Amino acid sequence: QVQLQESGPGLVKPSQTLSLTCSVSGGSITTNNYYWSWIRQPPGKGLEWIGYIGYNGDTYYSPFLESRTSISRDTSKNQFTLQLSSVTPEDTAVYYCALTDGVVIVMPQSLTEFASWGQGTQVTVSS
Repeated sequence: QVQLQESGPGLVKPSQTLSLTCSVSGGSITTNNYYWSWIRQPPGKGLEWIGYIGYNGDTYYSPFLESRTSISRDTSKNQFTLQLSSVTPEDTAVYYCALTDGVVIVMPQSLTEFASWGQGTQVTVSS
């Protein structure tokens, strides 16, 4: 079973860049038809899809966050990384990385729609 684990700083100052890494075990990030997403859940709100990097390295981002988002990968470490620039307190959320097989979910209602997901990491944007 594929397992995912988010890591990164829990506190980021406004205007800085948020950077999170997802470490994958039990499967390769280059496995055909696997899509690796970042999702977040602000306090008191639903899930918000941020973007994905596919098995072939292609990326696609939410149009609402595209100008500030970059997702990359390190195949040697079996990891993929989220960078979100120019953060504000509105970017405070629990951030998750997740896997889908053969499909991309851009409006998730629940993490259970994904094949696998990490436990989530709280990121607070505050000075």
